[in-house]
Amino acid sequence: MRGEQMANGPEPVGEPAGHRSPARPLDSIDRDILRLLRADGRASIRSVAERVHVSRANAYARINRLIDDGVIRGFSARIDQERAGHGASAYITLKIVQDSWRSVREKLQELPGAAHMALVSGDFDVLLLVHTSDNRALRDLVLTRIQSMPEVLSTRTLLVFEETDLEPGPP
Repeated sequence: MRGEQMANGPEPVGEPAGHRSPARPLDSIDRDILRLLRADGRASIRSVAERVHVSRANAYARINRLIDDGVIRGFSARIDQERAGHGASAYITLKIVQDSWRSVREKLQELPGAAHMALVSGDFDVLLLVHTSDNRALRDLVLTRIQSMPEVLSTRTLLVFEETDLEPGPP
């Protein structure tokens, strides 16, 4: 946040679901703060406080509570992948060996260009979004890196032709 520091320990690493404390309910001010920060994660405490009609101290305390509770997992920039040199993007679906999710997740996190992954239900087990410099790099990633993992039974690659960012823009 510009001009003011928030208590910002290390990025949360994702607690196992069984070890999470119950989430506190969010009120309308908390939801407004989240909406504002999603649109502009660099907004100052003062700006957020003014927009949600609370004091700076109250806004600061609420944002830190949202961070401490794991509601806010961090702050980041939205990237235009093509302008950043990633000319090829794809969703890759993976069927994996039963009970291998944790080890597969660790390996997929290490892949260059891996942007998002989810354990899902249905015809496949994992959905992975990747960004690579070109189709040759994408082919290498799929054929030599992912398919060589012993836990991966099969993959299907879905090329992304165009992306639309659904995150809210600046208010």
